[in-house]
Amino acid sequence: MTRTLSLLALAVTALAGCVTTTPPTAIHQPMTVRPESRTAVGPANGAIYNVASARPLFEDRRARFIGDTIIINITERTAASKSSENKAERSHTADTTVPTIVGMPFKGAQGTALSAASSTSFSGSGENTSANNFTGTLAVTVIEVLPNGNLLVSGEKQIGLKEGEEFIRFSGVVNPNTITSGNAVQSTQVADARIEYKANGFLDSATVMGWLGRFFLTFMPF
Repeated sequence: MTRTLSLLALAVTALAGCVTTTPPTAIHQPMTVRPESRTAVGPANGAIYNVASARPLFEDRRARFIGDTIIINITERTAASKSSENKAERSHTADTTVPTIVGMPFKGAQGTALSAASSTSFSGSGENTSANNFTGTLAVTVIEVLPNGNLLVSGEKQIGLKEGEEFIRFSGVVNPNTITSGNAVQSTQVADARIEYKANGFLDSATVMGWLGRFFLTFMPF
């Protein structure tokens, strides 16, 4: 019985190691939603008329309903630099002489010159420079139409590789006026934009410290 339980535990452990976990995300949820039914609006379906895909005659195909898709052109380029330098100095000198007084004891110490000096200096400097470049294209779905007409969009693209999976995620608030005739918008024109590029697999696991090491690291004083 003990041997059976050990084999079962080993099989469960091996199976857990093979399961692909999805990286956590801060993207607006849900990442996709189905279009709302519009069969109750307007006339019924006919020979060449379909309520679900019908649009007014002079209206383009730009997204404006829940479930519509928008192409996001990700063109994020950021650069930042910071430099600081601090200096502090302080010095102090004191000189004194033991006076010679007739009749005082400790005549050997009389006339001795005493001096004390202290000096403190501090110098510190730091510099930090960072640059990021993220480009790509991703289709997202309208998950909510806000009262002012803006569109809350969210989407994800999964790419499966032999080393693991890569996840490209995007969400934000799109102003319909910025959507081009090709139903696309630049990521720099999206408000509250959240962009993620994450992956899982053994390559990413190898670059992450284990939970036991992180546990002991929190108690190390140096």
